[in-house]
Amino acid sequence: MKKNIIAAFTAGALLTLTLSAGPLHAAPAKFTDIQGVPGADKIESLHQEGLIKGVSDHLFKPEEQLNTAQGVQLIVDGLDLNLNAIRFIKMPVPSDYFKAVKDGVWYSDAFIRAQYNSIKLPQDIDPSKPMTREQYTVFLMQAIEAKGGLPMIKIQPVDITDESDLTPDAQGAVQRSLVLKISTLDANGQFHPQQAITRAEAAVMMYNAIEHMNSFTTPQIPETPEK
Repeated sequence: MKKNIIAAFTAGALLTLTLSAGPLHAAPAKFTDIQGVPGADKIESLHQEGLIKGVSDHLFKPEEQLNTAQGVQLIVDGLDLNLNAIRFIKMPVPSDYFKAVKDGVWYSDAFIRAQYNSIKLPQDIDPSKPMTREQYTVFLMQAIEAKGGLPMIKIQPVDITDESDLTPDAQGAVQRSLVLKISTLDANGQFHPQQAITRAEAAVMMYNAIEHMNSFTTPQIPETPEK
C-alpha cells in the first residue's frame, strides 16, 4: 500500500513538471514576409502583443490594402476602446447606426465600440472598401482624443506638398498626426491622403499612436489641497 502511494505521488509530480515545463502562453510565430518593410520591428512588436493578426500564422501581407473593417478593428483593439463604462438596456447592433455594416459578423463589435468611443464613422460607411490614408488618420486621431491622449498645445503646421488633396475637415487631424510623429510624409513631402493605406502603414501608425499614449501623461490632481 505504501509503495502504491509513493508511486502515485511520483507520477503526479512528474505530470506537474511536464505540464509546467512549457510556456503558459506560447508566443505567436513571427511573420516571414515583413523583412525589409519600413517599421518591420514595430509590426512584429504589435503581433507579439496580440494587437494585430496576419492572414495566416506566418504571413502579414504588408503591402495589401487595408479595408475599412480591418482599419476600424485595428484602431479599437490597438487603443483598447471598449464599452466597459456603459450600461445598455438593449445591446446595440451596427444596423442601428450604419447602412452597410452587418450584424453578427467578425467586425460588428468593432463598429459598435468605435461608435460609442467618439469615432465619427459616417452612416453610409462600407466595411469592404479600402481605407484611405486620410480616413485612417482621422479615425485614429479621434480615437486618441477619446482616450484623452492629445496635449492641448498650439502646433506649428507642417508643410505638406500635396495638401490640396486633403479634405478640408481632415487637415487638422493629419497635421496633429504629423506633429506628434504618428504619421510621416514621404521623401517628397507628400502625404498621399486619398491613396489606400497598406496594412504595414496602418500597423506602424498604430504602434506610434500607442507609443504616444504611453508617453503622454495627464497632470495628477494632488491628494491633499495645496496650502
